[in-house]
Amino acid sequence: MTGGRTLLVMLVVSVLWPLNPVPEPGDPYIIINKSSNKLAFIDGGSIVKEYPVATGKKEELTPEGEFTITVKAVRPYYRKQDIQGGDPDNPLGSRWIGFDAENTNGRVYGIHGTNRSSSIGGYVSNGCVRMHNDDVNELFEKVENGVKVWIESSPESMGDAAKKRGVLFDRKPLYLNEDLKKM
Repeated sequence: MTGGRTLLVMLVVSVLWPLNPVPEPGDPYIIINKSSNKLAFIDGGSIVKEYPVATGKKEELTPEGEFTITVKAVRPYYRKQDIQGGDPDNPLGSRWIGFDAENTNGRVYGIHGTNRSSSIGGYVSNGCVRMHNDDVNELFEKVENGVKVWIESSPESMGDAAKKRGVLFDRKPLYLNEDLKKM
């Protein structure tokens, strides 16, 4: 390859490569379990907090797999019904955390607030993950674009799911550390 073509390929790959292709141990991570309608925020190798959520009316509506947060918005505009952000009739609530499910670039699927707080815990959405506005505001401040989101439907606990994903640290008490026993 000539120098110009090599540079062009490198530029294209760098633009198309995901922001954070593989989470490193300790990176922020989100796990959503559709069976329990819970969302766990993991950071520093520990589950920081679990939140109640609402997911799809039908199981297949909320996609499963690992996705990447690509869009964040305060007081998101609801395009389907032309409702401005901040309007009490806006079903997206106070924040939008969009992820790239089904090649939608974070514009179709997301974690968002709601103007129907009573829907949290239910199977009511068209595919998004709904949260109480106070909860999504808190989460919004903790995550950046590039954070991974894992969505599954499982009877497992959040801790077990996080262990399987490799995002929890195995923390043993210091007195169990063999090296310290020898001291």
